[in-house]
Amino acid sequence: MSEPHAAVADEGAHPPLRGLTRFAAEAVFVGERIELRRHRPARRVAANPLSLPAGPDGVAVLFPYGVVVFFGVEPAEQATFLADIDFLVLPSSFERETEQIVVRVDPNLHEGMGDGAVVLHDLAIERLQVVAEVLAKSVILAVQEAAVASSIRQIEPFASNLRRTGRPATRSRELRRFVADSLLSEHQIVGLVEVTDRPELLWERPDLEGLYLRLEQEFEIRERHLALGHKLDLISRTARTVLDLLYERRSLRVEWYIVILIVAEIGLTLYELFLH
Repeated sequence: MSEPHAAVADEGAHPPLRGLTRFAAEAVFVGERIELRRHRPARRVAANPLSLPAGPDGVAVLFPYGVVVFFGVEPAEQATFLADIDFLVLPSSFERETEQIVVRVDPNLHEGMGDGAVVLHDLAIERLQVVAEVLAKSVILAVQEAAVASSIRQIEPFASNLRRTGRPATRSRELRRFVADSLLSEHQIVGLVEVTDRPELLWERPDLEGLYLRLEQEFEIRERHLALGHKLDLISRTARTVLDLLYERRSLRVEWYIVILIVAEIGLTLYELFLH
């Protein structure tokens, strides 16, 4: 049976961010995966997504695709928390990314983005989890965008030389490495997370869907995801082109080997005939 959403693990725990009306929220990409199934925390604020106490009064929301979102947690406390869960993290070849915003609590304002801050009506853990969902997806998109930009930088000189000379300038081993790097990046990017998925939390709290959609629009989640899809298509087409070129060069080389062998065999036959 699945765990109930936002189930509190220890009844004596204080409420998260007790009484704060303004605090920082920061999403940190820490690795390719966080193996949450291996974690058995002594204290827990909520489940699905897993939310744990962090620092004196803060909260950390963990996502299996390698992102931790902190609310009201100082940098030194963040470092301590991440060190404690390091054994759960599968390292990634991508660079670490962070994204920070300010959260303001005011029941008299419209929930969503306002004056450069995320406005919430109260400190209910579900509201914090909605913000965490959007922030986590935004930082994952930043990771993906950096990886795609790196792959495209490799494509540009290759494509320019191919246009000028009609053949790749790099050696076969370098071409194979480029293909491998491109395919690996594409696999890692696509496999990280489907950012357009609707959070499971909203099935239990449909009243928070408006807040989620407003934040999703503010961070341009869908637009950035669509742009990444177009760039991934470019990388995929380039990788296929490189593979075709490698196959063509190898086929041509094999044909020359066959011709040389035939010529050598004819030469040996003529030489034997001449001797006789």
